[in-house]
Amino acid sequence: RAPRRSYACAHLAAMIISKRNRIEVYKYLFKEGVLYAKKDPNLPKHPEIDVPNLHVLKLMQSFKSKEFVTENFAWRHHYYFLTNEGIEYLREYLSLPAEIVPATLKKAARPAAPAGGPGERDARRGGYGGDRDGYRGDRGDRKEGAAPGGYAPRFQGGGGYGRGAPPS
Repeated sequence: RAPRRSYACAHLAAMIISKRNRIEVYKYLFKEGVLYAKKDPNLPKHPEIDVPNLHVLKLMQSFKSKEFVTENFAWRHHYYFLTNEGIEYLREYLSLPAEIVPATLKKAARPAAPAGGPGERDARRGGYGGDRDGYRGDRGDRKEGAAPGGYAPRFQGGGGYGRGAPPS
């Protein structure tokens, strides 16, 4: 007769994940540098990878314990970010050269600055170049920082405490 297993030790059993699934998750994580997974172990497939969501969750749980990823959790989703140690591990595991880096480490090409001098409208920022007076219009004889001519504020109530006095 086989010995009985206690339920307390059930969490110690390792999960068997096929090598194909493991490599698919590792490739995706290395390529993107980030990975998300919904907190739903019963989801039949991860939305981005053709692997059961439970396998993704368990592989990332393992990576988190080894400090290969950092984790943020919000709105029933886990967000995993690859660390430098994780990059080194995956590069060695997947036999990748040092020139290949995750998308999060690649520099984005910046567009060239538009031609034009100060005072010309810069469409990207929605403002004017270096000359600020271009958008202020004619300031006339107003004092610096003064309110418009017809502005007359009225204050009612007792200094902002409670609902104030009843209308008179």
